[in-house]
Amino acid sequence: MIALIRYTFATVLHTQRYLAPLLLFTGLMGVLTVNGSGPLPPAYASSSGALFVSSTWLTIALMSLDDPPQRAIVIITAGGRSLTVLLATIGTALLSCLVLMAFGLFFPLWMGDYVVTATDLLLGLGAQLTCALVGIAIGVLCSKPVFKRQGYALVAALALVLGALFVKGMPPVNFLFTLMATTPDAAKLLAPTGAMLAISAAILAVCTAATQFVAGRRE
Repeated sequence: MIALIRYTFATVLHTQRYLAPLLLFTGLMGVLTVNGSGPLPPAYASSSGALFVSSTWLTIALMSLDDPPQRAIVIITAGGRSLTVLLATIGTALLSCLVLMAFGLFFPLWMGDYVVTATDLLLGLGAQLTCALVGIAIGVLCSKPVFKRQGYALVAALALVLGALFVKGMPPVNFLFTLMATTPDAAKLLAPTGAMLAISAAILAVCTAATQFVAGRRE
């Protein structure tokens, strides 16, 4: 698994496919969180939204690194276990998101004027992790192993991202953002954030299983 994650990191760094989602994340952070003040939950909602969109794009890029012949070689090298290759890609996406989460956690504090508590930081961490997991789930599901035509994958990804962001009350993303935008007390948000985090982990597990099922049938 570690070797596969290292291989995926090396490949994405060599192909520079990480640049577009990285630039998107930093651009959204600059627009949404600069010169903020007041309670921190709305600021962390913005950084979580930036990570949600960027993690989706990054995961789709990671899932599309290898063409079918190269992917077959990687699976054979991994002992014929395509699930292991898929999990390594998800692990690479998650590790990349952890780096972005650190930036999303502290950049608003640097550029704004906030009173920071440990509860605020814990909330920001939980909210960003929730959005990262959902973004990775969408990226896994809307990837080359599932959609042969990239145009269909793009439309599906856009529909799922926009639905998660803007369908009122849709858990976990829109529901969490609504709470963070309307509740300034971070302590009151920890319990619902934990629940949304559990839902996002379940969504990632379901999307991973669905992707493995479809890819397995095609391979």
